[in-house]
Amino acid sequence: MGYKLAIASMSLGRAWVHQIPQKFAAAAAAGIQGIEIFYEDLVYHASALPGGLNDENLLEAAHQFRSICDSLSLTIMGIGPFNGYEGILDPTVRAKKLVELQLWFQMAKIVGTDIIQVPCTLMTEGVTGEQAHLVRDFREIAELGLKQEPVIRFAYENLCFGTFNDTWEKAYSLVAAVDYPNFGMCLDTFNITGREWADPASPTGCVPNADAVFAASLQKMVKTIDPKKVFYVQIVDAERLAKPLDETHEFHVDGQKPRMSWSRNCRLFLCEEDRGGYLPVLDCLKAICDGIGYEGWISIELFNRTLVETGEHVPLQHAERGVKSWEKLVPIMGWENRLEEQRTSTARPAVAPVERKEVENLARL
Repeated sequence: MGYKLAIASMSLGRAWVHQIPQKFAAAAAAGIQGIEIFYEDLVYHASALPGGLNDENLLEAAHQFRSICDSLSLTIMGIGPFNGYEGILDPTVRAKKLVELQLWFQMAKIVGTDIIQVPCTLMTEGVTGEQAHLVRDFREIAELGLKQEPVIRFAYENLCFGTFNDTWEKAYSLVAAVDYPNFGMCLDTFNITGREWADPASPTGCVPNADAVFAASLQKMVKTIDPKKVFYVQIVDAERLAKPLDETHEFHVDGQKPRMSWSRNCRLFLCEEDRGGYLPVLDCLKAICDGIGYEGWISIELFNRTLVETGEHVPLQHAERGVKSWEKLVPIMGWENRLEEQRTSTARPAVAPVERKEVENLARL
């Protein structure tokens, strides 16, 4: 095995501003190997099809995404987030989510991935964080995933602004309790460091005694997490804010936790200290890869206010920043001889490297 670079589709521009063909073309032009599909992109693409947003058009959007990626030799390594399922109390609402999951299974098969990403819930009403309830919930979808061909895996992710399982330890405790081979984790360097080391609402930008607390957390992570339960890894840094993110801050949103507002506006690629990156992401990544022993897809998941800027340059600019970050990261991590070459199936046509000037034409696919 080795390491392969993917980028989340929303990291190349938000769906209501930048179209998928343009974003996929930018990723291919920059030399990225894989795409992590964001459900929002499927929704916006399907909404523009004749008949508007419906299940049939969501499946058609998935077919079109796969076709474009095949033409560019891009692998779709996962789709997500499958939101709003964790801890639902209303059995009618829960049943509707399970029906929706069947559509997700179809979309996953069409795009050629076996991974559906499931984040911890952000809901505060109509849900419970009681462990036995959550274990029942996730065992049910894991069983449904095992019946699929190929088997669908679920990558559960703690969000640093989540309602219940906002740390890697809480999330892994749930994964271990579910104890199904197709129910594992997505480990995100931002959500780990952003909860256990950083605090955008603090004048220092950190939690109290941040270095010692985080070092202890990483030591425990290495001893605790089974590498077989890590399905993929997301990497990203974030800006150190000039002032605390309180009610007077420009990024403040009523009813939204400071960490979520920070996440939506201020993420950065790794090794972008010149843009204000300050999280101990490399320590986190070394614990995951060197300590736990993870190898596989490394996906860049960026949210930033720059993603809503207009202009055809935006997707390519972000793709190139991501690759530049990766090129800096590889020697730091000692991965020069551990990179997995892109594997294209016989069904996928071989294509020459895409030049920057060709992106505009590819975007019209």
